[in-house]
This record gives sequence, structure tokens and C-alpha cells, in this order.
Amino acid sequence: MTMPSSAPTLIAPSPAAFTEDGRARTYEVRTFGCQMNVHDSERMSGSLESAGYVRAATGEEADVVIINTCAVRENAAGKLYGTLGHLKSVKDKHAGMQIAVGGCLAQMDKDTVTQKAPWVDVVFGTHNMGSLPQLLERSRHNGEASLEILESLEIFPSTLPTKRDSHYSGWVSISVGCNNTCTFCIVPSLRGKEKDRRPGDILEEIKLLVDDGAIEVTLLGQNVNSYGVEFGDRQAFSKLLRACGEIEGLERVRFTSPHPAAFTDDVIDAMAETPNVMPQLHMPLQSGSDKVLKDMRRSYRSKKFLGILDRVREKIPNASITTDIIVGFPGETDEDFEDTMRVVEAARFSSAFTFQYSIREGTPAATMPNQVPKAVVQERYERLMALQQRITLEENEKQLGRTLEVLVSTGEGKKDSSTHRLTGRAEDNRLVHFEVPEGSETPRPGDVVTVTVTHAAPSHLLADSTDGAPLKIRRTRAGDAYDRSLVDSCAVPSTPGTGDGKVGLGIPTLRIGL
Repeated sequence: MTMPSSAPTLIAPSPAAFTEDGRARTYEVRTFGCQMNVHDSERMSGSLESAGYVRAATGEEADVVIINTCAVRENAAGKLYGTLGHLKSVKDKHAGMQIAVGGCLAQMDKDTVTQKAPWVDVVFGTHNMGSLPQLLERSRHNGEASLEILESLEIFPSTLPTKRDSHYSGWVSISVGCNNTCTFCIVPSLRGKEKDRRPGDILEEIKLLVDDGAIEVTLLGQNVNSYGVEFGDRQAFSKLLRACGEIEGLERVRFTSPHPAAFTDDVIDAMAETPNVMPQLHMPLQSGSDKVLKDMRRSYRSKKFLGILDRVREKIPNASITTDIIVGFPGETDEDFEDTMRVVEAARFSSAFTFQYSIREGTPAATMPNQVPKAVVQERYERLMALQQRITLEENEKQLGRTLEVLVSTGEGKKDSSTHRLTGRAEDNRLVHFEVPEGSETPRPGDVVTVTVTHAAPSHLLADSTDGAPLKIRRTRAGDAYDRSLVDSCAVPSTPGTGDGKVGLGIPTLRIGL
């Protein structure tokens, strides 16, 4: 069996990254889909910047637009081709503009993209993100579309240069692909069988992130708790969590997503016993009906699922547990749906990502009989949403009066300017909007504030001052990294090797300056 290379991947400067007068061409990456897509987009950005491209300023019309697609979400194709239709009119007026399409939908549709949108210049798949600069150069040189879809992974994406979106938090892939055969999911056929990274490579990437100022990481995989099966260690994931606890400067560790069938007590113990592993668990339920779970090929049943939650809460009483649920899977009866409602009531999820089932071509579920009528699915969906919203509010109300440590974030408080609040995430990942009293120092993104919850809503918590006292702020190395990023953005040199104006390779000791 050929293993993907884990050696650092160097991206050479590309002539296509510059205009005839020597100006660096600008790029924009638009991301559709899950956390894995977001992290993939960071790799695409890093590869482009290593080749000589520069990120377009907000609101600026980019010379190169890359669309990183998802094939899992509903109407994924419609969203892609609608976006491409709009970009055609932009490209017609923008001399030399290039459009590239990558990701899961590109992997699945292959030639279809250029057939439906012949103005697209580059199409690439999930297995060859690092080829993007080369494909853009080839397309520009030949004056025609360049299409390259590999059927298997040749290098781990984590070896590619990376342009991180956050200075205080980062994604770290521990594996790619998936060995499960869920009948509703297209991911295994698009991303391939699971391939695990070596623990040492993962830990070194985390240390690099911490060196650059990050204090939080999220471990990513299609099924993180099956990590290690490929190299014969079924406790590899719990060992990895414990090893993260030994990394100096790393304050918060999260992971997504585990599979209930492979979730073991050693992982629960590692979560409970490793201080920087956060009291948060995202555990996809998908359905509370054992019959539907069988039809989905989800190799667990509702009793086992609830048993896992009980054991997590026994060891981690303050754990926040979230989930994914599909409503209206083929053959789902009223009784099946009521089973889901009962399990949701018993599980007391902090929140749930709830989806109406829709056909995904290429999956076994797409051709199953007894597809549920849209009107029935909608009615069930609304009932489940109402139930979960009630539970979420009740669980959030239990936070009233609690003192929380909140990591200050950027871009999550859409009304902060009008409410005069800032926003961050508690240790259990709840969204918290907090007041900065008049005269108080203002925390930086990446700093940690200590606040008391004064109000609960279904989607967030509020922490307003009750006495006007200055905000309790702990300045962090992540906040320092934010300061350096501001210096870098003003073109003032910062300390060498620091700041987030660098493109990291994902492997320490090798860095490419912009």
C-alpha cells in the first residue's frame, strides 16, 4: 500500500503570480462547507502565497477567485453554478482574471464543471490542492481550462504551506478520508479511505502553531476517534489528546468529529484528565431510531449513544454536548421520528445542527425506496427545531450566574458595534457576548476575559457588568500575536519569525516568508 508523503511540500514561485508589469496578482478563496473545507482553504491560500500571489483586500475584485466546494450540503451544485454565473460577468470585464473550482464537488463532477461553466480556468480535486499554482500557470500559458483530478492522495494536505485565518486558534488535521459506509454520505468516495498522520508530525505542527501565538487548536478528521487504526493502535487518539496536554502554551484543545461506534472510555478519561482538553463534545446522532440508524449503516444504536453521553457527563459534569441530526431519511416513519424526539429530549444537547434529508447522487440512500415527502420532512424538521431550541435555552439558563473564562474572538459578534459588546467562546464553546465597562481596558482578540453570565438566549449568552468594575483581562501570547499582525499589516517589520503574516508549512523549522 502506497502511503501519502508526509515530507514538507515546497511551492515554487510562479510566473503566473505576476502581471506583465510585475505586480503580484491578487486572490480570493471562497469556502463552501465544513471545517475540513475551511482548513483546506487555508492550505490553498498558503500555496498561492508561496507561489507569489497576495490576498485581495476586503471588497477588492481579485485577479484569481478560487471556490472550494462541498458536495454534502443541500443544493451544493446550485450554489456553485449560481456563483460561477455571477463571476462570468465579473470576468468579462476583468482582463486576465482566472476562476478555479476545487474541493468535493469538483472531485465528484470532474468534467461537468467545465461543461456547464466553460469560463472556469482550473478544476482540481480533494487530493491535489498543492497543484493549484501549477494549474493556474498551465491554464494561463495554454489559454485553456486546466483540469486535474487525482483518484488517490499523494501527499498529506498538512504538508502544504498554510495561510492561517486566525492568530489565536488553528485547525490541525490528524487524518484524511473515512472508512465508514454511511448510506447518506458521499465523503468516502470523494476523500478516499482513512489515512492517518504520524503522531509526531501532528504534535510538531501544533507546536509550530503555538510558537506563532496560537493558544487553541481543533483536531480534525472525518472520524477522529478511529485515528490510529491504520498503524495498529486503537488508543492512539486518547494518547494524542494526553500528549497535547504536555505542550507548553497550548491552553485549549478541541476535536471534531468522533463516531459513536468507535468512541471508547479511554477517550473520555483522556478528556477528563487532560486540563487543556475542553469540556466540549460534538457527537453526531443522525437519528434516534434504531431502524433508521441500521438503514444509515450507522453501527451503533440509541441506547449505546445515550450511554456514551452518560459516561461523559459522569466524568465531565459541565460538558457541553452538541450533535448532528438528519430528518426525513428514506423510510423514516412517524414512529421513527418520535424515537428521535425522545432521544433528543433525553440527550439534552447544548445545540444541534439539524438537516432535512436531501438526495446525494452516488450514495446508496439516493436510490432507496420510500423517500419521505418534502412536506412531511418540513413538518418534522420544524418540530425538532422547536424542541431543540427549548432544550438549548433551558441548558443555557443553567449558566446564569456562572463565571466563565472567555477567549476573545473576531468576526463572531455581528452586532457588537451597536451593542458595545465584544464576543468570545467559553471553554465549553458557548458563544458569549460581554460588556466592556466604560473606562475599562479593552481586550485584544486572543486574550482571555473572566465574566459572569447575566442573560441566556437560545443561541448565545450575555455577560454584562453589574457593578461597572473594570473587565478582568488576562493578556495572552495570542493577543500579542494579534498586536504583531497589526504591525505587519501596516508594513512595519515585526520580530523575525513571529506574527501571522507568514506562510507556515505545517511542519516546524521550515517557513516561507512573504
